[in-house]
Amino acid sequence: MKMIQDFNFKGKRAIVRVDFNVPLDKTTFAVTDDTRIRGALPTIKKILADGGSVILMSHLGRPKGVQEKFSLKPVIPVLEGYLGLKIKFAPDCLKAAADASALKPGEVLLLENVRFYPEEEGKPILPDDATEEQLKAAKAELKIKQKELAKTLSSYADVYVNDAFGTAHRAHGTTAVIADYFDAENKM
Repeated sequence: MKMIQDFNFKGKRAIVRVDFNVPLDKTTFAVTDDTRIRGALPTIKKILADGGSVILMSHLGRPKGVQEKFSLKPVIPVLEGYLGLKIKFAPDCLKAAADASALKPGEVLLLENVRFYPEEEGKPILPDDATEEQLKAAKAELKIKQKELAKTLSSYADVYVNDAFGTAHRAHGTTAVIADYFDAENKM
């Protein structure tokens, strides 16, 4: 596996797993502590400075399906302030191929919360009274869908960068599984 400082991102689209799981104001949904966003800036800036484009993926909270209060939209103005760039936003991670392929060097695309998809964590959303058999079948199906999610996301980029060290140990779609779709020279 390569180190980011040894890689030249010129002309490359990099999909970067970041940790933007930041606290939001309960009323305004504004970011109240941007420490994690600032932590990702050196990686993002390195890619942009090299002449690459960036596709950011993160989770926020523990939503069960799509829940607006867990949207990553509040991160956009914070990122724009630090980077001095207009951040593009894809409201559906699995339908962002056109947005990703249209990126020019120096541009950034933020994908919506990856945990809006149960495939990300591999945890099925079932009723509380689900049987053990139903749970087992749902988990097996999600394993397959998790690979499909990772494959789709990997198709958006030339390079994978995991900058979410707090979640790197988890076998989630955007941490462990997606890395399988990049050769050793194109993941870090």
